[in-house]
Amino acid sequence: MSWHYFKHTYLIKFWAPMPAVIAAGVLSTYYFGLTGTFWAVTGEFTRWGGQLLQLAGVHTEEWGYFKLIHLEGSPLTRIDGMMIIGMFGGCFAAALWANNVKLRLPRSRIRIVQAVAGGIIAGFGARLAMGCNLAAFFTGIPQFSLHAWFFAVATAVGTWFGARFTLLPMFRLPVKLEKVSAASSPTQQVDRARRRFRLGVAVFVAIVGWALLTAFQQPKLGLAMLCGVGFGLLIERAQICFTSAFRDMWITGRTHMAKAIVFGMAVSAIGIYSYVQLGVEAKIMWAGPNAVIGGLLFGFGIVLAGGCETGWMYRAVEGQVHFWWVGLGNVIGSTLLAYYWDDLAPSLATGWDKVNLLNTFGPLGGLLMTYGLLLTALLLIVGWEKYFFRRRTSLQTLKEPV
Repeated sequence: MSWHYFKHTYLIKFWAPMPAVIAAGVLSTYYFGLTGTFWAVTGEFTRWGGQLLQLAGVHTEEWGYFKLIHLEGSPLTRIDGMMIIGMFGGCFAAALWANNVKLRLPRSRIRIVQAVAGGIIAGFGARLAMGCNLAAFFTGIPQFSLHAWFFAVATAVGTWFGARFTLLPMFRLPVKLEKVSAASSPTQQVDRARRRFRLGVAVFVAIVGWALLTAFQQPKLGLAMLCGVGFGLLIERAQICFTSAFRDMWITGRTHMAKAIVFGMAVSAIGIYSYVQLGVEAKIMWAGPNAVIGGLLFGFGIVLAGGCETGWMYRAVEGQVHFWWVGLGNVIGSTLLAYYWDDLAPSLATGWDKVNLLNTFGPLGGLLMTYGLLLTALLLIVGWEKYFFRRRTSLQTLKEPV
């Protein structure tokens, strides 16, 4: 295999979603085994919000939510923080390799409003449910936590309502045609792509070097950062976005990403099961109304905003300013939940049981139950796809002139 072939096939071209999502499932399994926690991002973003308020003189360390998720230290001393730094580095390197970095401003003010409002709703919902599309879904279900199933179903419903809402006329922007005086020079484009590829290599080497140096002194932090780089490469090169998976399923009938997510969780589940049998403790959260309400809010919010937690992260480093606003909204929404947590938690979350399917149905029974539910989800996705296209064909037939 020549370097030219490898570069264009694996570093510049987008990757197929199915193997990339499965690889993310495998990597998240090893991340759990090596660090003892799951792949998650909104918890750390909530800590960022809390620590920013501390700089403004607010004693957020006294809030119940921050006592629960631990506000001590900084992103450089926390596993989640180092993993997210690695994710941003991996996303940026991958985007530079493919010459996919360009400053793109929102097309209208309504898009900025959507980004911030959707980000706030999604951030609030994610932290109410103790996880986003990662901790309460993609990595939550393989942890055998019942709350993740509540969240997943509620998220699907929330995205359906979000898809219907964003199709309203108020969100439709007029198409503007712009006259271009001259085409860009092909030579300049090639030179720019080469410069950016080299810069991407430099970013990749720097972030991996940082992770390796950290690993010598604090192994878990360094390994977390290395895994974060891997997650970043996967989500950017394969454009992994849970918002797209749900929105496309409801609006266009395309289900490839949704199927990939199910297969990714199926692969991860057996790995998590193995680690649990070796004594690594699974992360189980309250299976209460918080998971359902949080899922509904999160699903609606990510469609309104246009991106989930993984989606806004890689699009933000690609230069899409819209998703900078989404990220800001996420931090605001999650911090708002932290402020109201003490009032909401007793009735919606902490008063309910943490249900581990492996404990409820036994180790083998819990594993089989999880795979049975994943198979059911896959069949529902396939069924919806067939129904969608059958219905569209019928409608087209009715519209045809006799």
